Amino acid sequence: MKLVPNWRAVLRRAWSVWILAAMVILSGLEAAAALLSADMLGLPPDLYAAAVGLLSAAALLARVIAQTGLAGADE
Repeated sequence: MKLVPNWRAVLRRAWSVWILAAMVILSGLEAAAALLSADMLGLPPDLYAAAVGLLSAAALLARVIAQTGLAGADE
């Protein structure tokens, strides 16, 4: 396994990384809500599921879209 040459820039600027981070947060909230109470999120389950689905689709799309500021070498 080998990292891309500009991995630091990718971590800081790639949309897919930020969207996946949001998915991690939502997944953590979902796990916490399952352990405690679903009402703590303040969202209906169907709205939450739709948000996670949209973020998943956005992460896939963001991964293949050319993003400015990521083509160069690491700063």
